[in-house]
Amino acid sequence: TEEQKEEEKEEKEEEEKKQEEEEEEQKEEEQEQEEEQKKEEEEEEEQKEEQEEVEEETEM
Repeated sequence: TEEQKEEEKEEKEEEEKKQEEEEEEQKEEEQEQEEEQKKEEEEEEEQKEEQEEVEEETEM
């Protein structure tokens, strides 16, 4: 029947919407993880530089 078709269509749209939202969430999470990683790498770099400075100072 027509009604059934309408319902199926709506259900399908709901499903697609849900999927899109989940994909969006995943993207955001990945971005956050990347930013976290970048931050950690930068901190490691800074620590390295500080370590080198300290070594240079002790050599003098």
